[in-house]
Amino acid sequence: MRRRCSSSRLTLLAPLVALACSTLTVPEEKQLGVQFEREARQHYRFVNDPIVVGYVSKIGNDVLRVAGPQPFEFHFYVVDQPEINAFAGPAGSIYVHTGTILKARNVSELAGVIAHEVGHVVRRHIAQNYGKQRAASIGQEALVAAAGIVGGGGAAAGANMLGGLGAMAVVNSFGRQAEREADDFAVGVLPQAGYDPNGLPSFFETLMAQGGSQMPEFLSSHPATAERLQATRAAIAKEDLPPGLEVDDDGRLEIIQERIRLLTGGDRPPTAR
Repeated sequence: MRRRCSSSRLTLLAPLVALACSTLTVPEEKQLGVQFEREARQHYRFVNDPIVVGYVSKIGNDVLRVAGPQPFEFHFYVVDQPEINAFAGPAGSIYVHTGTILKARNVSELAGVIAHEVGHVVRRHIAQNYGKQRAASIGQEALVAAAGIVGGGGAAAGANMLGGLGAMAVVNSFGRQAEREADDFAVGVLPQAGYDPNGLPSFFETLMAQGGSQMPEFLSSHPATAERLQATRAAIAKEDLPPGLEVDDDGRLEIIQERIRLLTGGDRPPTAR
């Protein structure tokens, strides 16, 4: 009788795990985006200067203008952090560190970074990652419950630890395929937006050359291997690039960089929060 009851409860857990494995829907991602932005404002210090934010937003909106209809309203934020990094949040929130803006040698490099992050949202990589996280969370609960039913409390404790490690692995970073898709998106839209797509691999190469033994944070979370750079260069070579694509923007980037230095104190080390 007890064996029959355990089997029934295990069966009921299966559809719960299956449901969790799906990619977030657009409404779910929008709701998550509101929560994510709220958390971001608690953990990061933002540059709210309208000239700096407007400059970054203009580049992002140039990309979106040629990316086709999107289900999300994108927002671009400048994070006051000297580390070189940029990341995408759910439902179209793009965050660019001041360190990334200061490191860019020209506007095409900055546009490449922004277009890459937009690509993660457009290709639904954020929704997929959170879907996997949800699957890991619910799967862990199901595994703990099943272990408790079959093997008692000791087995449940062991399963809880295993599930936690599995969940960490799921949300650790974007996979190689997702990074390649975001690169391909950037290569495709940048020329349409008026920017030279060579800025994307150029920025990665600059960081790798200057990184030495300590790889910059942006590359540690966005693996820019030699194969990935080669693939990006090859993809660009296949593009029929129109003449006159923007590499420099007549000193506007340099003005923004100097403004950031004045607003934030320049290339200072990170401060403890």
